[in-house]
Amino acid sequence: MNEEKKCLQCGNALNGRSDKRFCSDQCRAQSHNARRQQNAGELLMLRINAILRRNRTILRQASPQGKTTTYRQLLQIAGFDFRHFTHTYSTKGGNTYQFCYDYGYLLLPEEKVLIVNWQPYMEK
Repeated sequence: MNEEKKCLQCGNALNGRSDKRFCSDQCRAQSHNARRQQNAGELLMLRINAILRRNRTILRQASPQGKTTTYRQLLQIAGFDFRHFTHTYSTKGGNTYQFCYDYGYLLLPEEKVLIVNWQPYMEK
């Protein structure tokens, strides 16, 4: 007698291929996400990536033309986290820009921040 195979996520009967483990893409994704959330390192990465995406969105909204000066406090009020960035760019003049993907910023005197877009000449 053949035992009916069941979805590993929801328990519904499986139809189709003999090596099928999930009844739908949704069940497969839910199972994968549940396994990933059990790993503390994965949770940390998800949290940091969310912060980086939020930082980039705030920079993009604050600088729609690509180069703008604003106040540090305005970015912080919007939820910007200055501790997290993807990479840095140092100029020949000694300035160091922190980037969140393709938007960067330079901390200026008097609590000001210069926001810039990544440019091709910045490649190393």
